[in-house]
Amino acid sequence: MRALFLAVCLLVPAPLWAQVDCANAVAQMEMTYCAEQDWKAADADLNAAYGAARDMMRGIDADLPASERGAEQNLKEAQRAWITFRDKACAAEGYTMHGGSAEPMVVYGCMANLTAERARGLWSLTGGE
Repeated sequence: MRALFLAVCLLVPAPLWAQVDCANAVAQMEMTYCAEQDWKAADADLNAAYGAARDMMRGIDADLPASERGAEQNLKEAQRAWITFRDKACAAEGYTMHGGSAEPMVVYGCMANLTAERARGLWSLTGGE
């Protein structure tokens, strides 16, 4: 699915993507491209939120005796499990359009939504954005 989308993207000249107005996208390729951009933006925010949460957990661990530390490790394991959950949940959601041209858009949309939700949770944990 993603490979097909990427193959199509390689056939389309880069300047065309610069002309896509995501607020008014109507062609399926444009809508898929815009959904991917939403996911990339959410992923960038998630990476920042995760970094802040890791820093906070390191600080918590630093104040604990060595035998009680684990905040950072638990966050790391939780994040890895969450990524697996997100990817599998969104792949399943993609099956609502399985084999169709909208399948990648559905997957990217799901990934953007779940990633933004996770980022909000991590920011809330840290008291940040």
